[in-house]
Amino acid sequence: MTLRYGLIGFGRFGRLHAGAIERTDGAALGAICAASEASAAAAAKAHPQARVVRAWRELVADPALDVIDVVAPNHLHAAMAIEALEAGKHVLLEKPMATSAADCARIIEAVERTGQLLAVGFELRLSIQWGRIRQLIAEGRIGRPRYVNVGLFRHPYREGASGWRYTEQVGSWILEEPVHFYDLAMWWLAEQGDPVAVSAIGTPAGAAGMFDNFTSTIRFAGGAYATITQSLAGFGHHLVVEVAGTAGAIRATWSGADAASEAPAFELLVGPAGLDPPERIELEGNSGEVFELAEQIRRTTAAFAAGRTLVGAREAAKSVIVCLEAERAVREGREVPLRFA
Repeated sequence: MTLRYGLIGFGRFGRLHAGAIERTDGAALGAICAASEASAAAAAKAHPQARVVRAWRELVADPALDVIDVVAPNHLHAAMAIEALEAGKHVLLEKPMATSAADCARIIEAVERTGQLLAVGFELRLSIQWGRIRQLIAEGRIGRPRYVNVGLFRHPYREGASGWRYTEQVGSWILEEPVHFYDLAMWWLAEQGDPVAVSAIGTPAGAAGMFDNFTSTIRFAGGAYATITQSLAGFGHHLVVEVAGTAGAIRATWSGADAASEAPAFELLVGPAGLDPPERIELEGNSGEVFELAEQIRRTTAAFAAGRTLVGAREAAKSVIVCLEAERAVREGREVPLRFA
């Protein structure tokens, strides 16, 4: 069985999606929607077997397509996903799934009403590095996890087509990468249940709601907590993760020229607290968004063919809600309770 994909968006990461679809067994790239004449020409040249259109609704309505892969600016995610579901398509939706809690709820309703499948692009869960942390926790290597720290130090965001990443179309910069980190932290601390509150601080930059330096803490009812920090005032792309439990700890690092680096430096360490050296976990393969995106396309294709999904709409909405409430915590200078539907 081959699933025919329609791809909405042919920017930097849309091009990575297109290549990954073409390399995946059981998937075919049937059509591409490109926003500009230049990107449409580039899509036609790079993928001559795919039909190229300029109107996304034309692509969504195409009866020859089985899956719509949405890699468009954030503010368009909800409308595109809902119309695709209503057209009888499965949907692979880039993070964040939406820019408001109301739009998340609309997507969830559409999934449940149509019976179609939707997967949200939290590809870091599929990483040989970040996914392995969940495995180490499940194996009991650090006891009961009580603390997670995720810190990203990187160059400022690229503007994106028409500068959308520096306007209200992005939602906020907290929705760009911290949404991944909240998802990972909640996944690693899943046995603690959902977090109950978030506090945050940041330095304003650019348009309203943008913070080039941002730090937040989410608390869990059982006493565990996670800190998420992002600095967009640096250089390169450097990620540090630390997870401490009742019987040990994990530390992981990743560094590259940017998020799409194909030659990063990375490692994963685990061991008991103390002066003894930790174990360096041997990771087979490569870590990074380029590789995790390809794995996401592969696993999503297999999951949709089997009638299931990976990270579904209800689960993905939680990370969006935490991002939105973290932004409110910065604005109001207080801890904000978290409530999930």
